[in-house]
Amino acid sequence: MKVGTIFEDSAIALDKWLCASWLLSNCRNGISSYEMARAIGVTQKSAWFMSHRIREAMSDDNKGKIGGNSKDPVEIDETLINGKPQNRHVANRTQDGKKAIVMGMKTRNTRQVRAMVVPDTKRITLQEKILEHVGWGSHIYTDQYSSYDKLNATNLFVHKTVNHMVEHVKGNVHTNGIENFWALLKRTLKGTYVAVEPYHLDAYVTEQVFRFNNSHGKTDAQRFNKVISQVTGKRLTYAEVTGKTEERPF
Repeated sequence: MKVGTIFEDSAIALDKWLCASWLLSNCRNGISSYEMARAIGVTQKSAWFMSHRIREAMSDDNKGKIGGNSKDPVEIDETLINGKPQNRHVANRTQDGKKAIVMGMKTRNTRQVRAMVVPDTKRITLQEKILEHVGWGSHIYTDQYSSYDKLNATNLFVHKTVNHMVEHVKGNVHTNGIENFWALLKRTLKGTYVAVEPYHLDAYVTEQVFRFNNSHGKTDAQRFNKVISQVTGKRLTYAEVTGKTEERPF
């Protein structure tokens, strides 16, 4: 039964895998590997690896595009993520100036979020992500950051901005929805996981996106079923999680 799923080559019983999947998909602010280890009766190291495999199942490869019409505006923003130096690995404590950047997009009415780690906030980087994830004809709301300039020039989107130096809301133009998601993400990273290496940040972002996108109008059982329905065709080895194979982009 485990072959061809995230559970493949695992000596841990399937009942413990299912319990772990339930916990990770339904704990609002995530669950630490120490707490999961106590709850299901495995070592902390095993719980940590299990959590990363389950996060792999939470990723949705067939996303399609969000928005695409004027009735479901898309809020777009970016944020900086950086743990406290004392919580990082000793080798990384001197890198105080390096912050990971996460870009996010949220539809106003359908409440769907896309978020991903990006290498920088240059115009070409952010606007390529917008073209990849946002449907043509969308009404896009951002702040006045220069990297979002000229989105209107493509004739693919209707772009409106709010000046956060003056106000946070201008009529129906604001980014409060995606900023609410940032608050949830940072509460999870700082409160539950405490020390997240940049190498793994995308996986933790994926986890929070999954819970957010499957929160409104869905039960714990439905979120659990969604995770289990996505476990096939995804393999994540310990070497890949620990970076002992090829390096990831960021």
